[in-house]
Amino acid sequence: MLQIFQSIFGTGRDDTPYPDELIARAIERAVDGTDPRLRALSGYQKKLRAAAVHAIDHVVSLVDGLRAPLELGGARFATDPELVAYFASVAQVQELLALDPELNRWRASAPDGDEHIVALLLMERHERHVFGVALEGEILRHDVAQTTVSFAGHRLVDPAAAQDETLRLLRRRAFDHLLSLALGRITAAHAEREELERDRYLLRRKQAALAAGHWGFDAAAGKTPPDPQALQQQLAEIESQLAALGAGPGLLKAHLDIVADVLAQAEKNFWVAREPLVVDRLGVKQKEPGATAPPIELAVLHNAAGASLVGRLIGIARAELPPPRDLLREAQRYLG
Repeated sequence: MLQIFQSIFGTGRDDTPYPDELIARAIERAVDGTDPRLRALSGYQKKLRAAAVHAIDHVVSLVDGLRAPLELGGARFATDPELVAYFASVAQVQELLALDPELNRWRASAPDGDEHIVALLLMERHERHVFGVALEGEILRHDVAQTTVSFAGHRLVDPAAAQDETLRLLRRRAFDHLLSLALGRITAAHAEREELERDRYLLRRKQAALAAGHWGFDAAAGKTPPDPQALQQQLAEIESQLAALGAGPGLLKAHLDIVADVLAQAEKNFWVAREPLVVDRLGVKQKEPGATAPPIELAVLHNAAGASLVGRLIGIARAELPPPRDLLREAQRYLG
């Protein structure tokens, strides 16, 4: 059964960054996260070993390359160009911290002594071409073509009281995201094979369940992940049905080849691009940096499926967190 919350990328022995135990766990996680029937193939571990090590190399490099956390303290909002670009107001920052489901789930179980939190902030970037007003020399011109940049769908993933723990969780998440891409390729490979419709249906159900559990980076913002035990039970039922269907060695070999290929080409399937951005306080793109438009650098997460998100490590003092909000209770109070 898929142990979705199993610990990988923990601390290894001092003599090697990748002990055999970690590599073995990564291989088994790759199988669990895609098609557990692969264990019926002789030598599946050997087939996946080099690919898994390459993927581990990639996700470690990717996550460890993230910049130091950006502090979300309210006093910084007026002066920090990144916060000004990412959020429309201090109120929007407070709303994120009060409503984010991942953060609230962590807060419910975290010890009271944890004074600082680190997490990854994920956002969607939107660009619009508009006509606005601009000062050219001493002349105020109207209907000037402009590009505005805004950010939406803010959400937090992998909050923890220690930065090292957040980074470990992000390495696991990045590895799992590669597995979700492999699972997507496996389900797509069945699209034109009518005799495999039931198999494809179950794999798609598994894909949807993993996405609902915020297994990768591309879960919809604002949706609360299901209870871990309920998700585990749902996945176990799907895998039991898959096992009952069985599969020929030819089909399983094709699945194994897909998993190995995605892991072996991890950098082509999931990567981070550094992109400069110069906008003023209204979010209007500028050609050159200036006093009112300081330059910032975006870390844009891309995958081979064409999705992209902006990611930024953030830190927040626990004392600055607003109390969690219960939207259901607020709605019931409003409706009487």
